Amino acid sequence: MVDLTTRLGAMTLKNPIMPASGTFSEDLAGVIDFNTLGAHVTKTITYEKRGGNPTPRVCEVRGSMLNSIGIPSKGIDHFIQHVIPYYRQYDVPLVVSISAHNADDFARICQAISVPGVDAIEVNISCPNIEDDGKAFAMRPSTTQQVMTRLRGASDLPLWAKLSPNTGETIEVALAAQEAGADALVVSNTLLSMAIDIQSRKPKLGNLMGGLSGPSLKPIALRMAYQCSKAVDIPVIGCGGISTVEDVVEYLIAGASAVQIGTATFINPTAMPNIISGLEDYMIRHGIADLTELIGSVRDDDAADSVVFMETAP
Repeated sequence: MVDLTTRLGAMTLKNPIMPASGTFSEDLAGVIDFNTLGAHVTKTITYEKRGGNPTPRVCEVRGSMLNSIGIPSKGIDHFIQHVIPYYRQYDVPLVVSISAHNADDFARICQAISVPGVDAIEVNISCPNIEDDGKAFAMRPSTTQQVMTRLRGASDLPLWAKLSPNTGETIEVALAAQEAGADALVVSNTLLSMAIDIQSRKPKLGNLMGGLSGPSLKPIALRMAYQCSKAVDIPVIGCGGISTVEDVVEYLIAGASAVQIGTATFINPTAMPNIISGLEDYMIRHGIADLTELIGSVRDDDAADSVVFMETAP
């Protein structure tokens, strides 16, 4: 037997596998056993009802996907009345992903969603901040600290800050989130990208640009997870391009304590339970009794601690 248990601050998960927000819903219960997962992460919600972005909202690119869904939401009241009660039937922590356009609205929804049945709140600070010309909170350390400080004052629940790959200040943003009271970091959200139909010469997404997810994102998100795990004292949750057991093991070795799986579920709805079984098999084959033996075990002693980006010859 192997122990897949992992700790995320005060939370203990039976295994490190959970869905990424926006890729998981109650409909999957007809395909997989929800009790096998380490945690449930809901689709991002907003305080009020809102529609999504113009169609088309999704398109395929080579080996990956672009999406510009736009966070459609039925609002906080519907979520509390219908969604939270549904998940109470499972013996798995419930993590609610929230989004807002400014710090005040973030604090309002954070306080409202801090109800029995919710075990942690994932804060999607990768969304636009209308008070900063639409730049995402997680683009800068200052705005990250500002919104996370407000959120910390609004709830006693564990707060997971979901970071953005669209910043050149990854470590500074991670440290700002930690200093402001984040209990864990989710690294990372999608990468702002674009695709064009060469026949019509029109963008393939109705909103012109969208977020890149899938295997193409993995090397970027893995690098970020490694950097963040070296810089902060709180747990890192790896997210981006995970579709195989090998991907999960890479993130764990890089320093992630758990992972989120998204696009892979669209391709194979049983991806998460399959990966949990595969991770257990991997540990048995390699004589690893406890998951903690993998976390942060990357052999980087020969690398300079100050190296952030590797330069290559042209």
